[in-house]
Amino acid sequence: MVLLDHFHPPLSIRRHWHAFHNAWATYIASELNQKLPANYFAEPNVQFGIEIDVAAFEEPTNGESAIQLPTNYNEWTSPIPDQTIPFLPNTETVEIGIFNTEADPIIAGAIELVIPANKDRATHRNAFVSKCETYLRQGIGLAIVDVVTERKANLHDELLTRLVGDNALLLNADLYAVSYRPIERNGQPSLDIWQKEINIGKALPTLPLWLHGEICLPVDFNATYERTCREQRIVVN
Repeated sequence: MVLLDHFHPPLSIRRHWHAFHNAWATYIASELNQKLPANYFAEPNVQFGIEIDVAAFEEPTNGESAIQLPTNYNEWTSPIPDQTIPFLPNTETVEIGIFNTEADPIIAGAIELVIPANKDRATHRNAFVSKCETYLRQGIGLAIVDVVTERKANLHDELLTRLVGDNALLLNADLYAVSYRPIERNGQPSLDIWQKEINIGKALPTLPLWLHGEICLPVDFNATYERTCREQRIVVN
């Protein structure tokens, strides 16, 4: 399966991109739930005009034993990151929190599917980049996928520029898929980055999604994309 242009004719007049993205987020979450340990779950969060993302949560264990990984967990190894940059997570915080007395799931990872509104104007781009930066500074693994051909902006490059200024290795691509892992090595905090340019007519990549700790899952964006096209009855000639 290869990536199609959902934002221009002929496909844009036959199918609504937001319906496709909604379904894609659902199938990504479904795929993750088949791989996650028993005390984790993934669910889509779709809010058109704001965001489309998939989050992985860790549920309270109530003192239970160590995580039980799926039997096929060790069959996949994360590739070497394309770059690693100095990165300082939030270690000191002054805040007021209001919590429900019931035990709530703790977010452990997130996947953001970029929508046109995220790239619309500077305020929208800044809001998206700020959200991603907050995830990373909290030590949460993150992936971003941008297949929006309707508007030109690279939110990954904007995020890197905000984090490290001119020292980052920018991707300079219109469409891309990126994965981030906040990590500390030898006492030095850093951010591992896997960045892949994607193109219309080419297959989407598989990227690692790192959760808190050492849990890493392969996210096969092409497989979930193919399933979404099949379920939406989008035929590729």
